Amino acid sequence: MPDVGDDAPEFTGSLVDGDIEPFDLADHIGEEPVVLAFFPAAFSNTCTDEMEALRDGFDRDDCALFGVSTDLPHALGAYRVQYDLPFALVADPDHRAIEAYDVIEDFEHYGVETVAQRAVFVIDADGTVTYRWLADNAGQEPDYEALDEAVADATA
Repeated sequence: MPDVGDDAPEFTGSLVDGDIEPFDLADHIGEEPVVLAFFPAAFSNTCTDEMEALRDGFDRDDCALFGVSTDLPHALGAYRVQYDLPFALVADPDHRAIEAYDVIEDFEHYGVETVAQRAVFVIDADGTVTYRWLADNAGQEPDYEALDEAVADATA
């Protein structure tokens, strides 16, 4: 798992931002900090609370924010529309992102083998991880004030 100070692992997936197109993290590193908000499942209660908090109370002006989940692209498209999310989501059904960041959660009790562990990473313009937060359990949300500070620090 990447730690603060490590180079951010690159991965590919599907970008869901109105349309569905290929996503390569490397294409988004360089101009402003990137925030990767890994979440277990679209349409679930805590995930929706988190995405709405990122929509309503998080300052996205100084970063590129991506919600990352193992859900399929079309499901994330419907989720993004239903909850009016103004930031892109990244579909990771092949588990490239969750494996690269080692944020794998076992959800067998729900009939799904693995999903993303709730986690947030901030990556600066040089491609270095400057902030890492991991949930102790799937019902825990990030500290949004700490995330705001981490983005500000990565911008400086």
